[in-house]
Parts: sequence; C-alpha cells; structure tokens
Amino acid sequence: MKILHTADWHLGKRLDRFSRLEEQVLVMEEIISIADEEHADLILVAGDLFDNFNPSVEAAELFYKTLKRLSLNGKRPVIAISGNHDSPNLINAPDPLARECGIILIGHPKAEITPFGTEYFNITNSKEGFIELKIDGINFPVRILHTPFANEIRLKEYFGENKEEEINKVLFQTWKNLADQFCDDSGVNLLTAHLYMNKRGAEMLEEPEGEKPIKIGNADLIFSDSIPDQIQYTALGHLHAFQNIGTKEKPVIYSSSPLCYSFSEAGQKKYVSIIDAEPGKTVSYEKKILKSGRTLVRKTFTSIEDTVQWLGENPNTFIELTLESETFLTADERRLIYQSHSGIVHLIPKVRNMELAEDQKHEINLSQDIDILFKDYFKSKNGGQEANEELMNLFNEILNA
Repeated sequence: MKILHTADWHLGKRLDRFSRLEEQVLVMEEIISIADEEHADLILVAGDLFDNFNPSVEAAELFYKTLKRLSLNGKRPVIAISGNHDSPNLINAPDPLARECGIILIGHPKAEITPFGTEYFNITNSKEGFIELKIDGINFPVRILHTPFANEIRLKEYFGENKEEEINKVLFQTWKNLADQFCDDSGVNLLTAHLYMNKRGAEMLEEPEGEKPIKIGNADLIFSDSIPDQIQYTALGHLHAFQNIGTKEKPVIYSSSPLCYSFSEAGQKKYVSIIDAEPGKTVSYEKKILKSGRTLVRKTFTSIEDTVQWLGENPNTFIELTLESETFLTADERRLIYQSHSGIVHLIPKVRNMELAEDQKHEINLSQDIDILFKDYFKSKNGGQEANEELMNLFNEILNA
C-alpha cells in the first residue's frame, strides 16, 4: 500500500501583515494532486492543521474542502490529528459529518474512535490511542497508534502527575502495550504523533521562529527509542524541516510544513512523504517536493541601487531586508525601496560604527534649547550619528503640534 504523510499546514497563517491563504490554496491543491498521482491508499496529517485555536472562516473552509478531496469523497481514509496550534475540541466537533466522507479527526490524546465503516473501508478495531483499518483492495489490516499534541495540563491528566519524570516512560509503555496487543507482522503498523521528538544523545533540533514551543528544557523531549519495534513508520508533526530522526529501516519522519512560515526556514525545500509499506517488511519512503508559495529570503545590502535592482529581479519572494549604510535611511529612500517590491516583511536599517565606548560619560546641560537636547539625546543613542534635517523637522512638527 501507499501512504501520504503531511503535517503542519498552519492554515490561516500570516507572515507579519501578509496573509498566506492564497499560497495555501495552491499548495493544498498540489498535495491533493500528489496523492492522486501516487494512488495513495491512506492520508496521514500529523497536526497543526490550523495556525490558531480560532481559525478564520476561510481557513476552516479550505481545511474541510482539502480533506474531502484527499478522501476522494470517502473512498480513501484520511486521518488528521491535532497539534499544539489546534483546538482539540474544534478538531473533534465536525466528526459525524467528517466520517461520512471517510475522514477521521482526532483531537485528544488517547482518544477512542468509535468503530464505523464506509462503502470503501472499515475501522475493525479501536482502543484509546489506537485504530485498525481494513481498506478495500488491500488484503491486510492497517494499524495506527495516534498521539495528538498534549499540553502540560492534558499530559498530567492523561499520563499522570510526574510528567517531567514520566512522559518518556509512560509514552513508551502506552505505545508498547498497544503494539504488543495489536501490531504483528500480518499487517502494516504505523504511529502518528505531534511531538518534539529526537534521537537520544543527538544535537537538539531547533523549533521554527514563530512556532509555539513545546519543548521546555528536556521535560517535554520525547526520544525516538520510545517507539515500539513493531512500528514500521512514524509520521510526526511539529518541526518544519523534512528530516528522519529514526533509521533507514524504521523511519521516524518530520514531513515538513508545506510552506516556509518564518525566516528561520528561508531557503528550505518543502515536501510530503510517500511511503510504500507491506506487512513484515521494511518500508521505503520518498520525498515529494512542493513547489507552491513565495520564497522567503534574508538579504543584506550596502547600497540603495543594489537593493532596488535585486528587488525588481525577485518579485515572487517575501524578504527580510537589512540595509547597511553610513547614515539613516531618508523617507524618500524608504519609499523607493517599498515601491520596488510588494513582499518586504521587515526593513532593518543598520548604521555602521554605532558603538560607543561603554564608559563614556556625558554631562547634560538642561538649560539648553530643547532641539539641542534632542540632538544630543539622538546622538548618544545612535553611536554618534547626527540627526538629519528631515528628522529634526519631524521633531519640531511634533513639538509644535
């Protein structure tokens, strides 16, 4: 069978003042096309379906329309779990309608899905944190351990009071019990979760800028050796770069977000994972690149001319722009830069030689005229840089208003 794994859609996401919804419409279309071209038998969406607990009407509409099309109107099962950006109650809310379309939405950790069937597949077994599917045309069962994101309160509620000491142990034991009971070599065995997970002893993986952190110290860090041996593929969500923190034989995959959502992701390629799986054998997986969306770029320039030229040559980008110069930008220079490109998210002027000796003392004569005091203040705060005429005119305009 073939499985498509995707995660971290963050529908409704904004980049500062810029909406990403148009790009998200295009990349959802691309994911649907890949699922159809690859003849995927099952879709896994590993959390952070929305960007916040109260998504916009447009984001919710895109979400449900995308899932319905991924499900081929009920022919192909789609399993989506909640992440740390999602409201678990909201994810569970439309469940009866979703099930009619072959969509299984799981909001809470250790949720028990009531068995149901469609014309094309059936849930043949279910327990807290586990479902087993029988899909038409596939002559073996598919077992899925599922662990949506749990915040500290939910972790304590579900996994006991000593979360800091017990989370790895309890997840290991919970997953092991389910795998020992239900996962043998007669079916395909999968785990999907929205967690911060890493190899034991490996370098810490960075959470993206703007992402709500779920790793606080080491208490919330889950190690990949907690995954039961029976699991052939683990579909993770939370980190936005594609990576395998497992092994070639037992992949533990962050499939990546479908778009670059912060400048810490500038230059990243985005993917979905296509898995080939059969009982009792090592799975294989392939990264399928996603091409939709504007590129995020961090650039530094030292001249207005070079800046404007580059902006004109790279229109389909969002930019964090740093401009190094000897003086502060004038209003006309700022206007020229912003008129040259529609995707400037941040413009950071960086004046050279701004550092003053830390021990420099300056006596303040408060009897001086206020514009002289302002010039001295500005100079002291900006590394000796003089306030230009435009800034002084603005100061006096405010002063006399």
